Amino acid sequence: MATTRVSRFISAPRSLVYRMLLDRDAVEQWMVPDLMTSQVHDFDPREGGNFRISLTYEQPTGAGKTMAQTDSFHGTFVRLVPDAEVVQVVEFETDDPGLQGQMTVRYVLADADGGTELTGIHENLPPGVSPADNEVGWSMSIEKLARLVEGH
Repeated sequence: MATTRVSRFISAPRSLVYRMLLDRDAVEQWMVPDLMTSQVHDFDPREGGNFRISLTYEQPTGAGKTMAQTDSFHGTFVRLVPDAEVVQVVEFETDDPGLQGQMTVRYVLADADGGTELTGIHENLPPGVSPADNEVGWSMSIEKLARLVEGH
């Protein structure tokens, strides 16, 4: 199973970045690649808490993992270390065996000169998910998180 990793300096304290990782409204704004919209259906940001999110392509496409235009996924917050780490177990809602299976998503926050170094690690990508495409989508989302936090 493949892993992708994205790092980004964010000009904000770790405490603020951490809060935006666990804020339902913020997640709906930043955890979505370009040319897609996000809907957070459920969001319980505590260890053992669940979430469910759908990402929908703005233009017609057949690229969706759940439906023609939509990727829906659900997961659980398995580890929350205030101002340092968020770990989730995530699974696409799909009938496609190439896209099934639990993935681990980890956000690690570290002090950096004048801000925070955020590293996102996405482990156990199913074989039907291109690591290169996943990295591009992650980079877009993390960039949106940075803009949101830096403008906060």
